Amino acid sequence: CVIESCWVCFATDEDDRTAEWVRPCRCRGSTKWVHQSCLQRWVDEKQRGNSTARVACPQCNAEYLIVFPKLGPVVYVLDLADRLISKACPFAAAGIMVGSIYWTAVTYGAVTVMQVVGHKEGLDVMERADPLFLLIGLPTIPVMLILGKMIRWEDYVLRLWRKYSNKLQILNSIFPGIGCPVPRIPAEASPLADHVSATRILCGALVFPTIATIVGKLMFSSVNSNLQRTILGGIAFVAIKGAFKVYFKQQQYLRQAHRKILNFPETEEA
Repeated sequence: CVIESCWVCFATDEDDRTAEWVRPCRCRGSTKWVHQSCLQRWVDEKQRGNSTARVACPQCNAEYLIVFPKLGPVVYVLDLADRLISKACPFAAAGIMVGSIYWTAVTYGAVTVMQVVGHKEGLDVMERADPLFLLIGLPTIPVMLILGKMIRWEDYVLRLWRKYSNKLQILNSIFPGIGCPVPRIPAEASPLADHVSATRILCGALVFPTIATIVGKLMFSSVNSNLQRTILGGIAFVAIKGAFKVYFKQQQYLRQAHRKILNFPETEEA
């Protein structure tokens, strides 16, 4: 007489003669038989609440044939509706998110236009413009600002200065240390290596029109045109900020290049 053994709980048919046994796959030998209740618990663990997920044998990879009792018409309709809602919800959520981002970008673009050219002038421009042009053009304003912010022109200027600063002595007098030789070339982190840089780019790009407007009013108050004043303020802000950033990054570069590791202090043995 062959003694059946469950490969889940390792109990035999002699331990519980009332247990229901099942042979769910192509396995032979000691993994051929398993308790129905043990296999049900094992399938529940693999499906993790998704009753439609397929489960296969871990030894022979044969898919288990899982059947359910027939549903009544009301339960069948409810089950079908539940499945359709589950499949449609991710697409609906994605559509709502994309729509929210789009209309937020449209609103930001309209506010930016009124801020740059003036409140009344901006309203007049948008009223005379084609609605289709506004729906396409306004959301591109924040996109272009973010893309422009991602252009790190200061790094290119800094590399050129480090390369040719020994030939231009005036640069060394303006930015001390640019032309000095360094003992080693330190490794520089990628600008988008962490999420903090990405958020700084996003925030810096979105507040740039406001900063350009403020700088334009402070430095170019004699210019009558709001648009020209904002453009000049933006150029001045980018230039001043870039100069300070080049100087700051160069000082960080020199600090890293002249870094030293000290000897471990030796302690006198008693």
